[in-house]
Amino acid sequence: MVFEFLYRLLGLGVSYFGRFDEEAVKNNFVLIYELLDEVLDFGYPQNIEVDTLKLYVTTESVRSNHVVQEPPQSITMQATGATTWRRNDIVYKKNEAFVDVIESVNLILSAKGTVLRADVQGQIVMRSFLSGMPECKFGLNDKLVLDQSTATTDRSAAVRLGARGGSMAGLGDGESVEIADCQFHQCVRLGKFDTDRIISFIPPDGEFELMRYRTTENVNLPFKILPVVRELGRSSVEYEILVKSNFSSKLAATNMVVNIPTPPNATKCRIKVTGAGKAKYHPEENAMVWKISRFQGLQETSLTAVVDLTPMSKPIPWSRPPIALDFQVLMFTASGLLVRFLKVFEKSNYQSVKWVRYMTKAGSYEIRI
Repeated sequence: MVFEFLYRLLGLGVSYFGRFDEEAVKNNFVLIYELLDEVLDFGYPQNIEVDTLKLYVTTESVRSNHVVQEPPQSITMQATGATTWRRNDIVYKKNEAFVDVIESVNLILSAKGTVLRADVQGQIVMRSFLSGMPECKFGLNDKLVLDQSTATTDRSAAVRLGARGGSMAGLGDGESVEIADCQFHQCVRLGKFDTDRIISFIPPDGEFELMRYRTTENVNLPFKILPVVRELGRSSVEYEILVKSNFSSKLAATNMVVNIPTPPNATKCRIKVTGAGKAKYHPEENAMVWKISRFQGLQETSLTAVVDLTPMSKPIPWSRPPIALDFQVLMFTASGLLVRFLKVFEKSNYQSVKWVRYMTKAGSYEIRI
């Protein structure tokens, strides 16, 4: 709880001052004292919602858009009520909810191809543009609530949700996912989640992080890299790097960068790429940087290179740093996590539009050579 509070306090400072560094603390120490007095009572965290605090903790440069319109009694109710993160008079002409499932894949692969570490750290970010005080119900293909017999039916329900950024291909086969641990936004009713595994909440207005989670089982690695690196005496090093994509051919990775380390005494690189992308030697980084703007699924590309080395009076063994990979793949989840349903209930019974987008990106994705 202490670290979570510190992270939230950092976000609060950024929201008020634009940045939260030493200079910002010096210039705004009176306001910071006032904020700490509001968010902490006898060492216990209290209300730390930015929108609510900006209603009554203001300066000339920091002022909420609702300060003038809100009467004092309304501010008091929001600051001390059950839903401090949301006002009850919000109105939109079009009611929409956007959900982003964002996953970071962490991988350490040995030189012999053995997986030493593979896990997924994910977050579910929601942007809510809903009128009134809606109650949302959110369901995932969590292993604790699904079994093999019901997974296929739930998957078809999820497909009926709007998908942003492409088709639903590559999102797994509808099987359940084992979530190692998860953290929720304060708006989530934890008792409801413990009993029936449904995420029930009244969402804050605008963008917020609904949930964080981590999975370590059955990770679908989006890329496989097969490196062959041979040191030819002390004069040169030969590279043969093969990259394969393991996701659906209907999907594509973007902004892909392969960082291939070279010895510190490298002088010249002769590089040949067969397939997608372009590679260039960067001597200041002691690496060859291979950039691929777009890489389709179920394809492969390769790089071969010969690196010339300068003689050294006192030879130092090369430590062989790992190859690092960076990428983004839309509409693909490495964990297989899938949104089964998202329902919005409000007393006026209005119709709302829900959109779901999936994205997997590289965390620490390393292959030893």
